[in-house]
Amino acid sequence: MDRSIVLSILGAAVLGFVGMLLLMPDPIEDEIARLPWLIEQDADGRTQVFGFTLGATTLAEVRQVFREDGEVNLFRTLGPSGTLAAEVYFEQIHLERLRADFVLTLDVDQTTLAAMYERGLRISQTGSGSQKVKLDPSDAEHLAERPVRAIVYLPKARLDAALIEQRFGTPSRRLTESETGIVHWLYPERGLDIGRDPSGRVVMQYVNPADFAAILEPLATAGKD
Repeated sequence: MDRSIVLSILGAAVLGFVGMLLLMPDPIEDEIARLPWLIEQDADGRTQVFGFTLGATTLAEVRQVFREDGEVNLFRTLGPSGTLAAEVYFEQIHLERLRADFVLTLDVDQTTLAAMYERGLRISQTGSGSQKVKLDPSDAEHLAERPVRAIVYLPKARLDAALIEQRFGTPSRRLTESETGIVHWLYPERGLDIGRDPSGRVVMQYVNPADFAAILEPLATAGKD
């Protein structure tokens, strides 16, 4: 191959790599340890993880740490109950140089959410059949002061079982979903459910221990020990 062509290709590759580095957000590094396996409960039994306290830390405070507003939506589940939930999605957040997506569920009563649902600007259907509602901007703004009730952490890296046990310890129980093969590592005393599929993809759910039954209930029918 002609030397000038080789140099051109190398130059383009270097520029592309530099461009990628420039586009990548700076990792969030402060004096607080924000690692997914550092989980504690405070004196009131609330889960503390990523430097946040479930039931106390507000969406506004999370935004200040993440340096992003996130995407706010209202979801309505299937069935006669039609349970509503306000969720905020943050994409590709870098904490302690670990890259992950976050989904936060906010602590808002059903009456307030029902009123927001009626004022919603647009309703669409999700893959699971539930409804996704784009909120009125004023309603979305008011949610900033609501506390975070639950956190779903979606790491980009795949994790093997040995690493999970090394970092998080032996779970109180393991449940395997019959249809998907997803294994749930359950830590009720820590308010943690780690779901790992056969390829190593992981979803971590953090709640207060008092709310752990809400995670366990759907798994009881879909999984086996």
